[in-house]
Amino acid sequence: MSVDARPNELLPRPPKPPRRLPEPAGIFAFAPNRETLGATAYLIVGNDSVGDGSRAVGDVLVDCPAWEATNREFLRDRPIRWLFLTHRGAAARVAQWQAELNCAVVVQEQEAYLLPEVETTPFQSEIALELPGLEPCLGLWTCGHTPGSACLYLARAGGVLFSGRHLLPDTRGQVVPLRAAKTFHWWRQLDAVQALRDRFTPETLRYLCPGANTGFLRGRGIVADAYMHLAALDLLALRQGKPGL
Repeated sequence: MSVDARPNELLPRPPKPPRRLPEPAGIFAFAPNRETLGATAYLIVGNDSVGDGSRAVGDVLVDCPAWEATNREFLRDRPIRWLFLTHRGAAARVAQWQAELNCAVVVQEQEAYLLPEVETTPFQSEIALELPGLEPCLGLWTCGHTPGSACLYLARAGGVLFSGRHLLPDTRGQVVPLRAAKTFHWWRQLDAVQALRDRFTPETLRYLCPGANTGFLRGRGIVADAYMHLAALDLLALRQGKPGL
C-alpha cells in the first residue's frame, strides 16, 4: 500500500489575511469572497492610525469580506463606523457583520429593501460619510449593474474610487464597464460612467479599487491613473456591446 508523501496538498489552504495596498496609504484589500462570486472588499483606515499605530477615530469597510476567522479577528478591534455596500451582490452575511462590528450599513435606497434584517442608512443620489480624521468620503449612486449600484469616493492621495462592479479591469488590466447577462440597465450604466467623467478630473481621481477581477491587475491590487482609464472609454461604441457572461 503506497503512502502519499504530500498529504498537505489535500488540506484546504488557510485563508489569506487582508493585504495592505502599496498606495495610497491606509487601504487594505481582502481576499476574494466566494459568497459574493469572488468579489473584493476593502478597509479604509482613518488617518489617525495610518503609519504611527495610534487609534483611528473611524474606519470604513467597503462591501462584505468573507466570513472567516482571519477577517473577523483583523476587524474585531477596529473602529468600523460604516459598512458601505456597492451593490446587492456584495452583501453576503451583512447582518452578521453589522452585529460583529456594531457599524452602520450604508446602501443606495433601491437595494435597502432587500435587507429587511439589517438596520440600514439608505441614500438617494449621494451621501457624505463624515468622520473626524477621515478625508471627505462620498457615496455616489451609479445605476446600471443593479438598480442601486454605487461607488465610494475617498479624497485621499489624489482621489480613490471604490467602484464595486460598476467598473472592472478586463483581461488586459484596462478599466471598463462590463455588460453581463444580468445587467439591470446597460445604457444607464454607461450614463453613470459619463457622470463620473464629468464630475472628476485627472487631479481628483488618481486611483480605482475595483470590486472584482483584481487578479487581472497582476499583483498591483489597484488601478493607477484611474481618470485616464475613464477618459479612454468609447461610450458610444460600448452602447452597441453584447452581454457577456
